[in-house]
Formats: sequence, structure tokens, C-alpha cells
Amino acid sequence: MSNPFHEDEGPQPPKVLSAPLEIFANLRLLQQSHDPLIVMFKDRNQRFQSYLVEVNRERGVIALDEMVPNDGERFMQNGEPFRVEAFHEGVRIAWECEDPVQIGELDGARCYWSHMPERVTYHQRRNAFRAPIGQGQQVNIELSGSRLSPALKGQMLDISATGCRLRFSGDVTGRLQPGQVYERFTALLPIGSMTTAAELRHAHYVEKVDMTFAGLRFHRMSGLEQRQVERFVYQLQREARRVEQE
Repeated sequence: MSNPFHEDEGPQPPKVLSAPLEIFANLRLLQQSHDPLIVMFKDRNQRFQSYLVEVNRERGVIALDEMVPNDGERFMQNGEPFRVEAFHEGVRIAWECEDPVQIGELDGARCYWSHMPERVTYHQRRNAFRAPIGQGQQVNIELSGSRLSPALKGQMLDISATGCRLRFSGDVTGRLQPGQVYERFTALLPIGSMTTAAELRHAHYVEKVDMTFAGLRFHRMSGLEQRQVERFVYQLQREARRVEQE
């Protein structure tokens, strides 16, 4: 049987995404994962940091958090075009904003509203294809072991053949130890439940959204579980390509 991941072994050349649903899915992933954004204004050397705080597909708009340092707001007010770049698990996601943004508020906090980009550069630099979990495909998980009892319950954000990224409500970093192998990681995949051991790679708490984000690497998976994960990732990958072709 051919390996569906063969063509994705090694870094891939950059792709330009233009399908609205695929652009939404990738921006939503940056928002949910609270990945930092690098904002760069045309003809200026200074870099600013921000976050995606809203991705609204129905209205076709996104909102960026206040920039650090905050003097970048002056360039926003001047209507200067800028470029946004982010990295998620080895994938570079970038787009440009030529239109003036609207300075406003979201949940009482200052933000910058702009149109959803029509094109997004997607550059996969890691070996294993990492597929985001769609909003309508929530995958619930449980993580437990001899050093983690009772189990932590959360949701899966994305998955590859070698690992996945998770989110938990609240600050659970005190219960998690990077480098620790937990004997029981269970994910309720749409194609069936899978259970394996997993190593915690990293975990960080984001106070603004009151969530903990964690990265896991699957540990000594059985052949059955490996095939199950590969089938699910391949299914997500095929769906993403179908959307892109549309």
C-alpha cells in the first residue's frame, strides 16, 4: 500500500491560497493557537508584534490585537500598507494588507479591523504534513498517566503523522511537564477512537483567552494506531486540497 505522506516528506515550496474557506481555516488556526504575528510596514524596518483576535467569515473581516510597541498604531492611522507573517508548527502563513484598517474595539479592548485577505502565502517547512481540525470537526481528547491523574480533557487543534496540538480550558501548566511521556492519550477521531502514549513537547498558558495550548509527540504507536492517524490526516489533507481546487 502506498504511503499517502510520501509526497510530503521534506519541506514543500510555498503555495498561494485563494479559496476563502481555506484562508479562513488557516487564519482561524492562528487565532485559536494564539500564535504571534509579525507586522511590517512598507518601507519601514521596524517590526511589530500582534495577534489575531477575531476571524469573522460571514462579515469577511479579521481583527488584529494592539501592536507592540504601540507606536505602530500611528502607521495604521496613516493608512500605510503592511505585511503580516506568522509561524504555526513550522508552517509560515503570510499576507498583505493594502487597504486602510479601521481602529475599533473588541470585547472592550482596542483592535484593528481589516478585510479578510484574498490571498495567503502558505509555506510548509516541516517534514510531516500538519492538518488543522475544521471548526465543524471538533475532536475531544483526554490525557492521563501515572503522573497525571485525574485526566485532563481538551480539544485537538491540528494533527500530523507524528503529533498534534491541543488546547485546555484554564491554566493547567502546573499539571504538565514538558518532556514527560504520558501513558494514555485518547482522541475521539471521526473515524474512531484512538489511544496511545504521548510525549509533551511544550505547554503555555494564554491569560487573555484563559486557555493552555500544548504540543504532543506520539510515543511508540502501534501499527494500528499509526494507520488510523495517517488515515485521518490524509482525509483532512484531501479535504483541504479539494477546497483549494474549488
